[in-house]
Amino acid sequence: MHKAADRIRNVALVGHRASGKTSLNEALLYQAGAINRMGIVAEGTTVSDSEPDERARRMSLSASLASFEWQQRRVNLIDTPGDPSFVADALGALRVCESAIFVVNAVMGVEIQTARLWQRAAELDLARLLFVNMLDRERADFFRTLDALKTAFGPHVVATEIPIGVEHEVSGVIDLIDMRAYRYDGAGRENCVEIPIPERQLEQAREYRERLMDEVAENSDALMERYLDGEEIAHDEIVAALKEGTNHGALFPVTCGIATANLATNRLLDAIVEDLPSPVKHGGLQCGPVTLEATEDRELFAYVFKTRADPFAGRVNIFRVFQGVLRHDSQLLNTRTHTKERIGQLISFDGSQSGHVDEFGPGDIGAVAKLKETRSGDWLAARDEPLQMPSIKLPAPVMAFAVSAAASGAKGDEDKIFTALRRLQEEDPTIDLHRDPQTAEQIVAGLSQMHVEVILDRLRSRFGVEVSLKPPRVPYQETIRGSAKAHGRHKKQTGGRGQFGDCHISIEPLPAGSGFEFVDAIKGGVIPGSFIPAVEKGVLEAMQSGAVAGYPVKDLRVTVFDGSYHSVDSSEMAFKLAAAAAMREALEQAGSVLLEPIMLVTLSIPEDAVGDVIGDLNSRRGHPLGMEPVGGGITEVKAEVPMAEMLAYAPDLRAITGGQGEFAMEFLRYEEVPSHLVERVVAQTRSEPVKV
Repeated sequence: MHKAADRIRNVALVGHRASGKTSLNEALLYQAGAINRMGIVAEGTTVSDSEPDERARRMSLSASLASFEWQQRRVNLIDTPGDPSFVADALGALRVCESAIFVVNAVMGVEIQTARLWQRAAELDLARLLFVNMLDRERADFFRTLDALKTAFGPHVVATEIPIGVEHEVSGVIDLIDMRAYRYDGAGRENCVEIPIPERQLEQAREYRERLMDEVAENSDALMERYLDGEEIAHDEIVAALKEGTNHGALFPVTCGIATANLATNRLLDAIVEDLPSPVKHGGLQCGPVTLEATEDRELFAYVFKTRADPFAGRVNIFRVFQGVLRHDSQLLNTRTHTKERIGQLISFDGSQSGHVDEFGPGDIGAVAKLKETRSGDWLAARDEPLQMPSIKLPAPVMAFAVSAAASGAKGDEDKIFTALRRLQEEDPTIDLHRDPQTAEQIVAGLSQMHVEVILDRLRSRFGVEVSLKPPRVPYQETIRGSAKAHGRHKKQTGGRGQFGDCHISIEPLPAGSGFEFVDAIKGGVIPGSFIPAVEKGVLEAMQSGAVAGYPVKDLRVTVFDGSYHSVDSSEMAFKLAAAAAMREALEQAGSVLLEPIMLVTLSIPEDAVGDVIGDLNSRRGHPLGMEPVGGGITEVKAEVPMAEMLAYAPDLRAITGGQGEFAMEFLRYEEVPSHLVERVVAQTRSEPVKV
């Protein structure tokens, strides 16, 4: 039997890289009895960092689900990656949870990825609780971190407990709701004992309790009146008001502890079930005209938020049931493909073990393997209702490479690479995979150098595919600045039927973005109408290789205005060749110029790096358009920059911003390449000819 929806808590662990999320996940599972010993990230023994590449890099690269019981509640805990290169998994987890626990490093305070994820959680209306971790580190300071959290996220950030001691002397926590203190000895499950509040911290605890009560009372008129009258408010009333305020972002409780020492983990588990909402408490999900409610007696709708590509087991899809009951051995519809899927064995992730279950009820999270068409972002439903999940913007991939088989690849190797990359793209939607129509290169792009390295590691380890990478080529184009006329003649006489085509054309520039225009101005039938399409075809073929550097030509009008033909020897091929020769001559005369793509670059960077970043953009021929603070110490900068200057930008931006800058690019327009750079592009192109 499945758990009732009001007894479920769906919680994402999120935060900046190296804030201790995976260690906290491990401690929570251990304290709840879901695993028998706590693994260590540095030793590669944790439950959630189970992939070989995660163990090698000592960091989470994908989201990991673990389910367990605490106080008769089912907790679905999703440990998410903190590195921005793998943010797709963190965002996927946020959209299927009612709550997020933001893990904050007590030394570093509010870091940039924490602020970015906070904004996303706010957009999704998630309940948010904060856990200040690593209190035992040198220079760790809970109260400085608390002030930074209030500055970044507003006055409704409020401590529900404070630590006893500082740095390596932290020994426990003080509960501000009930004014009780707890000491922790060792890392075992029974390590917590209640003690009197230390005399030296009693005044401090009273001060912070008053701040907590001010915030809690503000969320309840009934409590406010009694609180102002000096009445004692009962524990259950405070917890109820705290839960009510936390549910939709009126309050953000701050807890604390040391994950690696299992210090205060038991209290965080209590906070998860007491302070964070169930799917029922949080309310239904609005998907366009449809509201999905966590009830059993309505039609089933389940959302797939993560797909794992496995060469042996096939796809494993992890889903959240938003309404109804999902049963094994049933048939459901994929609302994207409009096809039926047979639901085979359902999988539950209990601690380090996966087990099989018969059903998942409303509000629950589970997995299913071997579905034919289903992948991340799809709905499985009882009926073909085209639901639209509230959109969440994924960052655009900006680190692009041309990819080919490492060995001098046969066609089969190229196909194998493409198939494997497609499988990985199902797992990670921030991977971009496309063929450049102009350069004919296969392009793979990720969010950073590390992201692309991980993609290559997975190609190698999971699919046995070795590839080589090189930076992609810039898709330059050409156009003309003046007008010209030219004459093309193709005449061949070799016995028997000959070849004869003869045409006069004129070319003139059109405004940028106009494309190509062909005008038939032949009078008196000097070229029969049946040969005019061949003239146009010859012109277009010649335009594929311009006069400056052999790049495609655009934005011009071509007029065919005169010519001649032979009643026997003229043919479509002859007119096509004559027109191509005339076009090449006209392009030489018309003042051809080289064009480069200009990109709109949007950067998200720390405030203190703005000057250095703008200086660097100027050195790349960029034109800054403006900047705007977006909160959490982050400034958004927009600039126009030539694509040629941005191909290797990602590592440079990381260096300038200490790894905290992000950027996205989109195409704006083409502009003429400055004359002093044209020779460089021409020389480069001659060494590596343009493929068409």
